[in-house]
Amino acid sequence: MKILITGIHGFVGANLVNALKEKHILYGLDIVAPEKDGVVKTYSWDDLGKRNIPEVDAIIHLAGKAHDTKNQSKAQVYFDINTGLTQKIYDYFLGSSAKKFVFFSSVKAAADQVEGDILTEEVVPSPKGPYGESKIKAEEYIQEKWPADKSVYILRPCMIHGPGNKGNLNLLYNVVKRGIPWPLGAFENKRTFTSIDNLCYVVEGLLTKEVASGVYHMADDEALSTNELIAVICEAMGRRAHIWHLNKKMMEMVASAGGCLHLPLNRERLAKLTENYVVSNRKIKSALEVDKMPVRAKEGLIKTIKSF
Repeated sequence: MKILITGIHGFVGANLVNALKEKHILYGLDIVAPEKDGVVKTYSWDDLGKRNIPEVDAIIHLAGKAHDTKNQSKAQVYFDINTGLTQKIYDYFLGSSAKKFVFFSSVKAAADQVEGDILTEEVVPSPKGPYGESKIKAEEYIQEKWPADKSVYILRPCMIHGPGNKGNLNLLYNVVKRGIPWPLGAFENKRTFTSIDNLCYVVEGLLTKEVASGVYHMADDEALSTNELIAVICEAMGRRAHIWHLNKKMMEMVASAGGCLHLPLNRERLAKLTENYVVSNRKIKSALEVDKMPVRAKEGLIKTIKSF
């Protein structure tokens, strides 16, 4: 297939190129255009407007403004990029000969917090903050123009990790690397992650199989607690995990004071580190007719940690 990938030089894009380049002809669309093995040429967004890009069979839209965990980005930037660029590339797709469109949204477009045991595609979206809100606006634009003669997939992955990733998992790794004990062992939670290998496997399936258009959540099969995640990081590093089971009430008091005293632990960070956020991948596995993802959650996490 001939495939156009936006944001091709980012973390997910680089991994998708490695996964797809042996069997497909790849073109890029990005704000930078260095030469890349497996990519015929990277075009600019100006080229898109001038329609200087070759006709392709499928478009994968990765380009976007990532979630700023430090909350330093202006809200409008998210809407300009996550919503605006999606509208631009989707309109281009509708007017092209391409038959498949894969949009990378996020579970944050569905919910900032999971109500109940597991987040499924049936949830009524209620994003909080400009990142999730800009993603759901992009989803709504796509669904308003759902084509009958083309296949369109909205993917909502939970936290993606893999070699080259520089997100929250890297921050947690650095805490463990310094030998700092984990003080929140008394809190038990469950979270799902998305291995980049499983994500590439799903994208390949959407491109090559006859799958119904729709919204699909993306996650590894198994959920892990933060305590289990700390243990996996230590295992990958060949270290013994130091997990302190300090009194919950005491840690909540520390977190309450942390906001006023500008400590590393505050109420918001405590909630994020100890909340449940389990995402269902049942619908995408059913669509691809597979029983399980090729990479186990622990296996994928160890591969990521070792790359750090």
